[in-house]
Amino acid sequence: MSEANAANTLPVPVDVLRVFCGPDGRHGNRLGVVREGAAVPGETARQALACQLGFSETVFVDDPERGVVEIYTPGTRLPFAGHPLVGVAWLLDLEVLELPVGDVLARQDGEFTWITAEAAWVPPRTLRQYGSAAEVEALDVPEPGEWVYAWAWQDEAAGRVRARGFPGRGDGIDEDEATGAAALLLTHSLGRALNITQGRGSQLLTAPGPTETIDLAGRVTLTNTPQPYGS
Repeated sequence: MSEANAANTLPVPVDVLRVFCGPDGRHGNRLGVVREGAAVPGETARQALACQLGFSETVFVDDPERGVVEIYTPGTRLPFAGHPLVGVAWLLDLEVLELPVGDVLARQDGEFTWITAEAAWVPPRTLRQYGSAAEVEALDVPEPGEWVYAWAWQDEAAGRVRARGFPGRGDGIDEDEATGAAALLLTHSLGRALNITQGRGSQLLTAPGPTETIDLAGRVTLTNTPQPYGS
């Protein structure tokens, strides 16, 4: 659903962000944020709204002071995801986000919003390396089945990666523009900081932490704030 269409049909206000924007402020993965989570109680209603929006993820904020949130794709609830947490941390200026898997720390650093999380929290992904960035860019969307993160080195010495993400869920999101969770897994696998270009031109930064944690950062912009129908 486009931001313009959403403005006329949603039952509650939803902030629409783009997370992991490129250096020019373009691209990024769309995210819906329902600040008043209590206005959409229950998993069934939240799942329906996430499906109506059609973004790769939608966040429902249940307690903005404690940072308690829930994350939904168009077809399921997620225990953890990267770009929704970066986005909601930026929007609400949160320092801690409470999820079922554990607390995620957040901070602002200039144009970037950082979160600190554990790769062990990420749902299963298949990391599939290719020989060149051109090969990744030429890929067709695979058939639904497994979540595939296709990647290749652009500049291995500099830690620059070209990637694309294919959720494979069959829920209408054939390709994810920017995927923080998969970036965490790749960083954990390689054991080094990365500068990832994903999708059409989104940018994700990562850095391994001192323990089992990984830092993940991106730029966020507010693209539109739809109001409920009839307002």
